[in-house]
Amino acid sequence: MTAHTTAYADLMAFQRETEALAQVAGRLGWDQETVMPRGAAEQRSEEMSAMEGVLHARRTDPRIADWLDRAEAPDAVAAANLRHIRRSYARQVKVPAALAQEIARVTSMAQGIWAEARARDDVAAFLPTLAEVIRLRREEAACLAQGGDLYDALIDDYEPGATAASLGAMFDAMRPRLVALRGAVLGAAHQPARLEGQFGQEAQMRMARDLASAFGYDWDRGRLDLAVHPFSSGSGNDARITTRVVESDPFNCFYSTIHEVGHACYELGIDPDYRLTPLGAGVSMGVHESQSRIYENQLGRGRAFTGWMFGQMVERFGDLGIADADGFYGAVNRVQSGFIRTEADEVHYNLHVMMRFDLERALIRGDLAVGDLEAAWNDRFKADFGVAVPRASLGMLQDVHWSCGLFGYFPTYSLGNVYAGCLNLALRRAVPDLDDHLARGDARPATDWLRENLQRHGGLYEPREVVARACGFDPSEGPLLDYLEAKFRAIYRL
Repeated sequence: MTAHTTAYADLMAFQRETEALAQVAGRLGWDQETVMPRGAAEQRSEEMSAMEGVLHARRTDPRIADWLDRAEAPDAVAAANLRHIRRSYARQVKVPAALAQEIARVTSMAQGIWAEARARDDVAAFLPTLAEVIRLRREEAACLAQGGDLYDALIDDYEPGATAASLGAMFDAMRPRLVALRGAVLGAAHQPARLEGQFGQEAQMRMARDLASAFGYDWDRGRLDLAVHPFSSGSGNDARITTRVVESDPFNCFYSTIHEVGHACYELGIDPDYRLTPLGAGVSMGVHESQSRIYENQLGRGRAFTGWMFGQMVERFGDLGIADADGFYGAVNRVQSGFIRTEADEVHYNLHVMMRFDLERALIRGDLAVGDLEAAWNDRFKADFGVAVPRASLGMLQDVHWSCGLFGYFPTYSLGNVYAGCLNLALRRAVPDLDDHLARGDARPATDWLRENLQRHGGLYEPREVVARACGFDPSEGPLLDYLEAKFRAIYRL
């Protein structure tokens, strides 16, 4: 074995332990959001800070620089591993260990404070903590940006290569067609009926599990729990999902579940040889969201699959007050100016993200004071959606992301939608009889195609490259907008 191959082997052995410890830290986060007793929050924040200290020390270990200098890549997999480690090391060494630990401690505490403030619609109870989270993340961004744009430095955590300018240009291209489509459907003479009634939690959770199974979720390597804000956690052989239940709105539970299954199946679908290496997780949040959004929307909200769902719901819940599968399809895809992003229809969803993108960029750049955030949110929401926010839990307190310090994350939701639009176009071309399978509640031809063409690669390729390879063309917003216009013009008989 040469010195170059020894250096690579030593680096990867060290990295494997780091990845394993990161999974343990992630499991602490999952526990905090699902089953941890409320009184443990302060202690958990110290535990998370301690874990971050260990991880930061490993990720900035001087031996990494030496190994990187001496290691050579014998193949494409090794080259990709070195690319990821080099990028991570260059980023991590810019951030002081004390700052990394303090961010972990404060954001762990902040999640519980946010959840309680949300439950009480009490913005004032959350603002001091939010201000501290933002201060810390701005300090981190300044370390990373080294004179450059602070928000761009944070975006790079979630979507390497993306910038506020490139994402802003994408939003500028999308907004006119989305606004025009919204105006057309809200003004249409035909308006789909709304699903009404009460749907018990136990029955919803049983159906949620069946929906997860229909999309190929591996219960031997995952589990479904309840959380305030649905999320997916883990990778390799342990990828867990959560959902939430509103008894008057079963779609909240069902589509949150399908969405999180998309995330988990991406992690579970990665080549097992990449487990506990830099390639063993989704390559970016934009690509991750492409999987959750195509599972949830193009597949789960399509006419074929909702036809199967209609039969399932009638069997489980009795008369739904909706005449047939076409009416149910309309109810699932009903367009309305709702308040909650995670419950938003496909026409409005990206407008929610655009609003958050502008607000959080202003917060990080110092153009918007934390104390003015609620008013700025409410004013912008009224301007964009035409309705006034009645309470904070339907406004600026609805999302967990800012309490976690995830600034720069929100735009990846829309980037994921754009990628999903491209993947759906390629998938439909590759599997022309897909709807025949979906109409029987069988999503396997779609999930198999996605696993083979995208998911199994993990971090082997760069984000846009892995989407382009799967699709056979460079991603753009066009396929998504074409899909939305065709779908909703048909539903609203325009």
